[in-house]
Amino acid sequence: MLLLLRSTEMAVILWKSLHRITNGRLLQQRTLSFYNHTHGFEEEEIKKKLQQFAGGSINLSKEHDGIGILTLNNPKYMNAFTGTMMIELQERVAELESWKDGKGLIVCGAENTFCSGSDLNAVRALSSPQDGMNMCMFMQNTLTRLMRLPLITVALVQGKALGGGAELTTACDFRLMTPESEIRFVHKQMGLVPGWGGAARLVQILGSSSALKLLSGAVKVQPESALRMGLAEAMLPSSDEADSLEETCKWLQPYTEGPAEVIQAVKKAVAAGRELQLEAALRMEKKIFGTLWGGPANLQALSQRTKHK
Repeated sequence: MLLLLRSTEMAVILWKSLHRITNGRLLQQRTLSFYNHTHGFEEEEIKKKLQQFAGGSINLSKEHDGIGILTLNNPKYMNAFTGTMMIELQERVAELESWKDGKGLIVCGAENTFCSGSDLNAVRALSSPQDGMNMCMFMQNTLTRLMRLPLITVALVQGKALGGGAELTTACDFRLMTPESEIRFVHKQMGLVPGWGGAARLVQILGSSSALKLLSGAVKVQPESALRMGLAEAMLPSSDEADSLEETCKWLQPYTEGPAEVIQAVKKAVAAGRELQLEAALRMEKKIFGTLWGGPANLQALSQRTKHK
C-alpha cells in the first residue's frame, strides 16, 4: 500500500514537471508576435505614437470561478479604441495568457454598447501608410493572441459593434447579442477593408460567400440574422447591462465546468485544429493530451469511476 502511494505521488510529481515544461512551450508559441521587425513592423515606434492618443481604458476583472470580464471603457465615444486602449488591450491579453486558474472570458463594452471601432482622432493623426500598417500589425498581433487564449471566450454584443468593434467580436470563440444590438463591418464606407484580422476570421466563421456579402455590403447584422447565419450563438432576453452580463455568465457556465487545466487544454486542442495543417495539429493534440494523462484530474476521474450519463 505504501509502495502504491509513493508510486502515485511520484507519478503526480512527474506529471507536474511535464505539465510545466509543455505549458511553457505552448505559452511561448501562443505569445509569439505574428509580425516582427522582419516584416517592417516597429512595435515600440507605433506604441510611442499610440500613447499620444489617451482616453478610456480596458478593464479586467478575474472572478473566483475562473471567468474573466474584459470591459472596453470609453462610453463617451461608444467605446471606440483610443491609442492607449490599444496598448492596454495588449497588456490585458498578456496578463490573461498567464492566468493559471482561468477558464473563460467575457468581452463587453461599458454602458450598454460594445465598440464603434477606432477613435477617429488617432486614425486622422496616423494617416501615413507606414503608421497605418504598423497599427494594423499591432492590432492583428493582439487580436490573434486574444483568439489563441487558452480560455473559452465570448463577446457580449450590446448596442453597436462597428468596424474594429465588429472585428473584435470575431476574435472571440462565441458571440451573444442583446435585443436591438448589431454587428456591422463598415470599413467599405471608410474606404478601407478590415485590418485587424476581421476578414480572415469572418471567413473561418461564416465561409467566404457570407463573409463577402457582409463586407462588401456593409450589412447591418441584427440578432435574428446573426443567429440564422451562425455569426451569433444566442440572443439574450434583456438589454440591461447587468442582466445581460449575468445571462452571459450562465450561458458560459456549462462550457467552463471542470478543472482549469482541462478546460484550457480543450481550447488549445481546438485552436490547433483550426490553425494548423492536419499533421501538425495531430502532433500538437498529442502534446496537449500528454499534459493531462496521469494528471490530477485524470487520476481523480479514474478513482471515482466516473460514468457518462
